[in-house]
Amino acid sequence: MPDMTLAPRRRPLWRLFIMPALLVVAAVAWSGFWFFAASQVEVKVDAWRAQEAASGRVYDCAKRSVAGFPFRLEVRCSGASVSLRAQTAERAATQAPVTASLGEILVVAQIWDPKLLIAEFTAPATISDRGGPPAMMVNWSKARSSVVGLPAVPQRATIVFDDPSIDRVNGPVQTPLARARLAELHGRLAEGSTQDRPVIETVLKIEQGSLQELHPLLAAPFDADVRTLLSGLKDFAPKPWPERFRELQAAGGRVEIVQSRIAQGDLIALATGTLGLSAGGRLDGELQMTVAGIEKVIPALGIEKMLEEGVPQATLDRVAPGVKSQDVTNLLGALDRAIPGLGRVVKQNANVGVTAGINALGKEAVLEGKKARAFPLRFVDGAVFFGPLKVGQVPPLF
Repeated sequence: MPDMTLAPRRRPLWRLFIMPALLVVAAVAWSGFWFFAASQVEVKVDAWRAQEAASGRVYDCAKRSVAGFPFRLEVRCSGASVSLRAQTAERAATQAPVTASLGEILVVAQIWDPKLLIAEFTAPATISDRGGPPAMMVNWSKARSSVVGLPAVPQRATIVFDDPSIDRVNGPVQTPLARARLAELHGRLAEGSTQDRPVIETVLKIEQGSLQELHPLLAAPFDADVRTLLSGLKDFAPKPWPERFRELQAAGGRVEIVQSRIAQGDLIALATGTLGLSAGGRLDGELQMTVAGIEKVIPALGIEKMLEEGVPQATLDRVAPGVKSQDVTNLLGALDRAIPGLGRVVKQNANVGVTAGINALGKEAVLEGKKARAFPLRFVDGAVFFGPLKVGQVPPLF
């Protein structure tokens, strides 16, 4: 009987090579696309630099390169510098730029989401004013940022510094101005705001920060979390700070403190309110404060120094009508003459009385499980008041 078994059919060999061939074609196409995109990066960067230069921000690189194949675009700028120049030709001719220089900037974008840019910065950075030698030195252990929305006006941006420090530079001498373990700044266009009348939401977070040369209270390490809404801006063009503040004042600009928390040792302070600028460029407004541990900082407010220099008559008129400032000074001197050192004891114990006076202000409150006081902190044309007591003076901003 003949064998009826059919011989197996042979499959065409070309089918085995379909998938590998498609992968090769896709890889070649993707490679071509990446190299085309990389070439366009140079074009886009140059166009963006020209646009920024027209607005007064001049970006330069001693060396620029593009890498990141196959899924990213990495632009590395070595010897980076940013110069802020006046917008008008008249001002540019008379005002030298403010220039910041740093070692390197690395900007990364995923090829499928080019509007999201992530950057890393190499320390240190120097800041020079009006074409002179470096006036500030900024350092950090790690710095990175992200921006969404470029090349148009950014929709949101973030910048984070680990271990930042700022020093004033005077020749070979560097004077510390600010230190922190961590500093973060987040900003975005508030919902519903327009580009010609932007409202900016910001969040500033500082861990173990300290500021020198402003007030002794700020020299000790503190943590801060401040959330604000800034209105009154007309554009994002670079301008000298006095001009920017003057523009904000004319437009009725305001900084709304949505929430502010500052902690320093046993001191915890929360604040909300709104601040603006007076016609003279000084702070005006009021913050509603809730403070736990305020008695810890009374000595740092300079009460003893106020007594040494004489109590302002306006303060005495509010808290002790009929008493003259010179009478207080004469009394302290008489006490020292009668019993040496007695006047000093009285001045030192004046802090106790001031603490009691401040505790009499506002209302009792509880803050994070601690006894606290709630009261207004007023800014009147730059003068800072705890109730009737003036505790500071903010210089004009323009």
